[in-house]
Amino acid sequence: MYKVHCMNVIAKAGTDKLGDGYELTDKLEDADAVLVRSASMHELELPEGLMAIARAGAGVNNIPLEECAKKGIVVFNTPGANANGVKELVLAGMLLAARDISGGIQWVHENANDPEVAKKTEKKKKGFAGTEIGGKTLGVIGLGAIGVLVANAARNLGMKVLGYDPYISIEGAWNLDHHVRRVNDLDTLLEESDYITIHVPAMDSTKGMIDAAAIGKMKEGTVFLNFARDLLVDEEAMAAALESGKVRHYVSDFPNALSVKMKNAIVVPHLGASTEEAEENCAVMAAKEIRQYLEEGNISNSVNFPKIDLGPMKSESRLAIFHKNIPNMIGQISTTLSSIGVNIANMSDKSKGEFAYSLIDAESHIDQEVLDRLKAIEGVYRVRKIQ
Repeated sequence: MYKVHCMNVIAKAGTDKLGDGYELTDKLEDADAVLVRSASMHELELPEGLMAIARAGAGVNNIPLEECAKKGIVVFNTPGANANGVKELVLAGMLLAARDISGGIQWVHENANDPEVAKKTEKKKKGFAGTEIGGKTLGVIGLGAIGVLVANAARNLGMKVLGYDPYISIEGAWNLDHHVRRVNDLDTLLEESDYITIHVPAMDSTKGMIDAAAIGKMKEGTVFLNFARDLLVDEEAMAAALESGKVRHYVSDFPNALSVKMKNAIVVPHLGASTEEAEENCAVMAAKEIRQYLEEGNISNSVNFPKIDLGPMKSESRLAIFHKNIPNMIGQISTTLSSIGVNIANMSDKSKGEFAYSLIDAESHIDQEVLDRLKAIEGVYRVRKIQ
C-alpha cells in the first residue's frame, strides 16, 4: 500500500485517480509520495522513504530539486495541464489593458446610488475609451504549451502575432498557427510588438531578461504582460518605464511590494491557473505521473531526472537506480549484477545534467544482497526494487 501526502488541497478528481493500493496520509514522514501545489518544501526535512513529489502545476521553485535528486526523489510537474486557463487570463489581461474596463466598473460602483447615473454615464464613458486589439501586433516570448495557445488565440482575434523561442519543441512547432511569424532574435519582437507576453521558465538564463535595455527597444506605449514569473522582469526598470510612458501598462499575475504600487500596472492576484478545470487537470496528471513511477519505475515530466519508459513490467523484477552521470556507472552496475548471477533482460539509462537514472528488467528474483551491492557502488544515490 503506497501512502500519499497532500501538502495543499488537491482536486478530488486527482486523488481519485490514485485508486486501489494507495491511501492518503496526513503525516509527511509516512509518505511514499507527495502531491503539492504552492506550499514551500525548502525548509522541510524530507523523509527517507519519500520516493516522488508531484507538483500540480508547472513551476517548481517551491521544491528543493537538487536535494531531491541526490536522494533519488523524482520531482514531477504538469506542463500544459493549466495552459488553457492561463491563456484565457492572458487574453483578459490584454483586453483590460486595451480598454479601461476596470476604471469604468469602479466609476459605476462609486455612483451606484446616484439616480442620474444613466444620464451621467453617457458623458463619463469617454474617459474610459480605449483601443481594440484587432490588427495590433502581439509578441509571444516562449512557444511552449501556453505560448502556443496564446499565439493561436490572438490570431483568431485578428491580431498579428510574432513568436520567439529558440528552443521550440517539434510538438510546439506543429501546433503553432502557420500565420504566426517566428522571429530568430528577441530584439525584432521587442521592436515590432504593440503587446508583449512572456511564457518562459524562470532559470538563471531568463531571470531579469526583460531589463532596462530590453524595455528600451520596445515601441512607445507598449503593453507588457507577465503571467509566467515575476523574476523574469526587472520590475524597477519596468516601474521607471511606466512612469515615463514608455510602457503603457504592465499586466502582472504576481502581486509584490513593488508591482502593486506601479503607475498604470494591472496586477492580478496570481489567478493564472485558478480555474476548476485547470486544478482538476493538474491533479489528475500529477496522480498519473506518481502511479506510473511507483508501479513501473517509468518517468515522464520530471524536472530533476530524465524521461524513461520501459513499458509495463513483464520480467521477474525491475530495478530503479539513481546515480551520478559519470563514466563507467553502467559498467559497474551490469558487472555487479552479473557477478551475483542476475541476468539483465532489458535496460535503459538516461541522464539529465549531473544526474542519471537506470531502469533494469531482470530475469531473476532480486533479494536484499543485490540491493546492498548496488547501493555500495560509489556514485549511486538510491536503489529501488519495483517488484
